[in-house]
Amino acid sequence: MRFLLVLFLYSLLASACVAQDSLALVLGRFDPATHPDFSVVPTDMANKEGMYIRVEVLDAFKRMRKEAQKEGIVLNIVSATRNFDDQKRIWEAKWNGTRKVNGQNLSISVPDPAERAREILKYSSMPGTSRHHWGTDIDINSVNPTYFESDRGDREYEWLRKNASRFGFCQVYSEKGADRKYGYEEEKWHWSYVPTAKKLLSYWNAHVTELSGFAGSSALPFSDTRKYVLGLSPECNKVR
Repeated sequence: MRFLLVLFLYSLLASACVAQDSLALVLGRFDPATHPDFSVVPTDMANKEGMYIRVEVLDAFKRMRKEAQKEGIVLNIVSATRNFDDQKRIWEAKWNGTRKVNGQNLSISVPDPAERAREILKYSSMPGTSRHHWGTDIDINSVNPTYFESDRGDREYEWLRKNASRFGFCQVYSEKGADRKYGYEEEKWHWSYVPTAKKLLSYWNAHVTELSGFAGSSALPFSDTRKYVLGLSPECNKVR
């Protein structure tokens, strides 16, 4: 009887640890360099050292990159996993005005907290809400919208648009319109590995109910912030 009780308690403890780890992961409260599910991105396919993504995402990207090279398309990762602290630095720099947005110091030009948050949320996530926390999402080749207006950038984007789904990736932030009414602005560089990301999105949606730990965390109701996390391209639902 005592053995069964110990086994039951151990099972409860193990389940609690798994749940705690999952919550920490979707909120970005972990170090990808020490997490067993993450791997460093090789420098020959990245624009800098020290980036990490999930092992299965890296494998899928390698296959996609190899296929693209056959058609003269070079794909490199320019941004991968960002944990809570990384995202906090980006967010607070824009919030406090040390990093200008469209040439403006938002702490001066947009004093209303809600409006300032919405301005930043056009392209940057609040800490605890970024898909880059999960290790499933990568930025490819450039994060400058004008890059994809060049001949080279346009060819790379068109290749991804036509082929990325075969490797499990989708452009989560497509052009906004009737099919995507809310969320971040279009990001042609941001691609997500759907098989893993859809599970983590479901977990985030079920377990995250508030945000804290950074400047401006309460600028918007959580229900408004949640729309940015869920405002994805409908094409992603077709990727398996």
